[in-house]
Amino acid sequence: MQRSPSREAPDLSAFPDLVVVLLGFRLRGLRGVPAVWSIGRGLRAIERDPPDGLLASGMFLFGWNHIGIRHYWRDLDSLERFTRASPHDGWWRDFLRDRRGCGFWHEAYRARGGMEGVYIDMPERSGFAAFAPLRPAEGPFMTTRQRLAAPGAGPG
Repeated sequence: MQRSPSREAPDLSAFPDLVVVLLGFRLRGLRGVPAVWSIGRGLRAIERDPPDGLLASGMFLFGWNHIGIRHYWRDLDSLERFTRASPHDGWWRDFLRDRRGCGFWHEAYRARGGMEGVYIDMPERSGFAAFAPLRPAEGPFMTTRQRLAAPGAGPG
């Protein structure tokens, strides 16, 4: 006799400001292997000692050369504090200085409304970029907060 599946759903009512971030690194050559290895070590350190506001995280593979990361943040303020402090700000500065043949993307989804993404050196269009027009991530479109507040992003 087959048992009924255990069907459960999370009660997210205690997390009204939840922000889910999907990130990806795509290697486009062997030169990118050390960069991704370094980022992987850093992400493992974050999992061992999570910054304030990071509720959960996990890594997965889209393909042999495309690594994914998923973060669940308590709120946008926590996410922004993390991205503007060490070690993240150093990783980001180093990556922008020398991408070592890697592409990067992230997409953020906010429980209170709004979605946004940014794509750096990603020749293959994926995610939002597969169907939405792209524009430079600069000026009023520079930060996650600004893109989430852009017209069409939903309530702030």
